[in-house]
Amino acid sequence: MSEQIEELDPAVASEETAEAYMLDRKAVAAILETVEANDQAHLTQLMEPLHSADIADLLEQIDEDDRAALIRLYGQEFDGEILSELDESIREEVISILTPQVLTQAVRELDSDDVVDLIEDLEDAQQETILDALEETDRVAVEQALNWPEYSAGRLMQREVVMAPEHWTVGQTIDHLRATKEEDLPDQFYHIVMVDPRLHPVGNVTLGKLMRSRRETRLADILEETFQIIPAMRDEGDVAYAFNQYHLISAPVVDEEGRLIGVITIDDAMAVLDEEHEEDILRLAGVGEGSLSDRVAETTKQRLPWLAVNLVTAIAASMVISQFEAAIAQIVALAVLMPIVASMGGNAGTQSLTVAVRAIATKDLTGSNVWRVIRREVLVGLVNGLIFAVIMGIVGVIWFGSPALGYVIATAMVINLVVAGLAGTGIPILLERFGVDPALASGAFVTTVTDVVGFFAFLGLAALVLL
Repeated sequence: MSEQIEELDPAVASEETAEAYMLDRKAVAAILETVEANDQAHLTQLMEPLHSADIADLLEQIDEDDRAALIRLYGQEFDGEILSELDESIREEVISILTPQVLTQAVRELDSDDVVDLIEDLEDAQQETILDALEETDRVAVEQALNWPEYSAGRLMQREVVMAPEHWTVGQTIDHLRATKEEDLPDQFYHIVMVDPRLHPVGNVTLGKLMRSRRETRLADILEETFQIIPAMRDEGDVAYAFNQYHLISAPVVDEEGRLIGVITIDDAMAVLDEEHEEDILRLAGVGEGSLSDRVAETTKQRLPWLAVNLVTAIAASMVISQFEAAIAQIVALAVLMPIVASMGGNAGTQSLTVAVRAIATKDLTGSNVWRVIRREVLVGLVNGLIFAVIMGIVGVIWFGSPALGYVIATAMVINLVVAGLAGTGIPILLERFGVDPALASGAFVTTVTDVVGFFAFLGLAALVLL
């Protein structure tokens, strides 16, 4: 066994790791060839082993013509879970291709929360098409969920809940579950929610404890220690934070009077958390909420505003440079070295900014530790500034033969990295205090500050010391 391990090619192992859980390229090619040959039986055979999420990925990766041909050929095999997994950017397109019969069958397989997630961003006509495909009770549940504000717990929850009176025993609960029709139970559930006579949730019982306890055991005696109740109006971002913070698997949702109206499960909460992380990363880069499936016009529209903001900040930095034209004209070395100061400040500011935005999103950065964090980032900027000041001071002396120039760039480096640490942490905090998303707007402000301070410090010191 050890000999076999030693013979493994590290490059091959690395490639296999990189492609783990990804769609096999040969399988994708085979599927497209089958679609082109219009061989429905073979297509069904090739698609059968694929998970719904993999099929959704496949539909997102191929072009429009291949996507339409595949969906039509796949026909009745199309699963509702595929719709749930699809990127919102192509969901409308896929729904418009499906026949009414296939769409009806697909959406009826989904829990109410998945149907709500599926239709909430669709046009009214397509929403009505899907609602018409649902059975009356399911339609009422979905319409009630849509009445809750977007991004609220009420919109996120599923209305299928398994509950039991607080005085029941394990045996009574198991008998009730076995007697209940399969279609009246959620496809997946993790807890039995105990309720009082007024339908107020009072505790959770895990299925694990339920199954290993004696029939005569009271549910009240095997309650789970961690129990959180989610108000229906609570923001879904806060819900996702609670699931992550308290390691929840599911949590009951209550209305204004505290009555049980639904439940949120960990898969939905983690999907929200993942979406928020992705959103923060995209906003930090100024690319909006686009996807790889967006058209050129849509992508251009999303990115144009932030490129315009960057243009304004670049002009502001250039105006600072223009104030020192005479110094630059006399000492050409300034034009060579000043981008280094601005670049180092920009990178240091981005580092502090990323840490601060992430800490705000996870609620790790609070009023009780804000000054300690700011002080730490400023000190980190100071230490890094001193280290690179020595390096650039030596470079300035060796490269241009001027100790004074080395002193100028070293001092400017320290100033800009200290300011970068302060701005990278302080600006997101200020924006968050004023109700502005720090991930959306911080980057432009921090870049402007580090560029302006970097150029002003370097060129200003040069004008004073060298001229």
